[in-house]
Amino acid sequence: MSYDLIVIGAGPGGYVCAIRAAQLGLKVACVEGRETLGGTCLNVGCIPSKALLHATHQLHEAEHNFGAMGLTGAKPKVDWKKMLGYKADVIGQNTKGIEFLFKKNKVDWIKGWASIPAPGKVQVGEQSYETKNIVIASGSESSPLNGVEVDESTIVTSTGALELGKIPKKLIVIGAGVIGLEMGSVYARLGAEVTVVEYLDRIIPGNDGEVAKTFQRMLSKQGMNFILGAAVQSATATKGKAKVTYRLRKDDSEHTLDADTVLLATGRRPFTDGLGLDALGVEMTGRGQIATDKQYKTSVDGVFAIGDAIEGPMLAHKAEDEGMAVAEILAGQAGHVNYGVIPGVIYTWPEVASVGETEESLKEAGRAYKVGKFSFMGNGRAKANFAGDGFVKLLADKDTDRILGAHIIGPYAGDLIHEVCVAMEFGAAAEDLARTCHAHPTYSEAVREAALACGDGAIHA
Repeated sequence: MSYDLIVIGAGPGGYVCAIRAAQLGLKVACVEGRETLGGTCLNVGCIPSKALLHATHQLHEAEHNFGAMGLTGAKPKVDWKKMLGYKADVIGQNTKGIEFLFKKNKVDWIKGWASIPAPGKVQVGEQSYETKNIVIASGSESSPLNGVEVDESTIVTSTGALELGKIPKKLIVIGAGVIGLEMGSVYARLGAEVTVVEYLDRIIPGNDGEVAKTFQRMLSKQGMNFILGAAVQSATATKGKAKVTYRLRKDDSEHTLDADTVLLATGRRPFTDGLGLDALGVEMTGRGQIATDKQYKTSVDGVFAIGDAIEGPMLAHKAEDEGMAVAEILAGQAGHVNYGVIPGVIYTWPEVASVGETEESLKEAGRAYKVGKFSFMGNGRAKANFAGDGFVKLLADKDTDRILGAHIIGPYAGDLIHEVCVAMEFGAAAEDLARTCHAHPTYSEAVREAALACGDGAIHA
């Protein structure tokens, strides 16, 4: 049993790498220990959370906006069991789709958990496989927090939050990052009293500061509560109830909160247990990531790594791009990832999306820049659809007008950001975007208006 490439892990990075390598003529196998393909993203992450976000957004629309449009009737009732069934069906469709793609591209699925006893060898159970190259795409797991006792029932990670037995009356979310705010939003729409406890003095760290402030105001209007600058000391469960103790950093005072459920959402860490990397001599970073060079090579010949297991943002699409790049490199091509143009999206309502530099990063670097900003209240389509909250912010070089970054908070921001990504890949100026005809009425006109605002000014502002 020998291959040109064995990929360890069938998440977005792993399965995309395997398929791309097979398309390029390599004999490929992919090892996956789960019963289904797709990794965390398809099984207990991106896809199921988006299903619940979609379902609860429809509920919100029915409760708040249908009446204004002349759509009347009884208030929708939530059948939680059926909603979870819908989510499971979505997961099944996606994971079975990956199985089909493996068969179509002649990628062998080796079921089980892998280890690497030596370069060029992969062990799965009692079976040993030989391969010219190995790509580690083992993904990540929820990071623990001292004093927080996760049981995936009362005190849960994102995995448990997708499978709660009932909708909690009170939910405490530890961490105001993407996962915490998305899942908090789901349960807030379902009627839970949601309180977010965050160590820093702001939400969504790393994002544009103005966007973060606006986003917090919007989520607060939706009923979510925020306690910022709070260091969680402990979270314990007793008889199906939870208690969280935290200390305010500004005055060191200690406080407690009671809840039905606590969601630990303080980030993720690489999952490399059981691979035998220490014995193999694979160099690691100080943060527990696999160290690689620019071509994803580890310190061991023939062993590569991508995705959440290495440095960089833990995003499914970043892993996918790296998977394609390393497959192309192994096939003798020039694989490449532009890390300056990797978008990030928060799938609440409104959505938040960003790419490239922030105002904060540009100021820190001492770069001269200009800002073009446009509110969705000036967008006809957004106003018609009760989606006028938020704005588009475009950042461009003050001298050359080259687009440096964009930050959108508003309707379908996760889709709108991509025309800016394409423009940045081509080194476009804000004027290039401003002079591109956009269909009317569309949300995307707001992006064009922000580009116009980098010049003589937006038309509809």
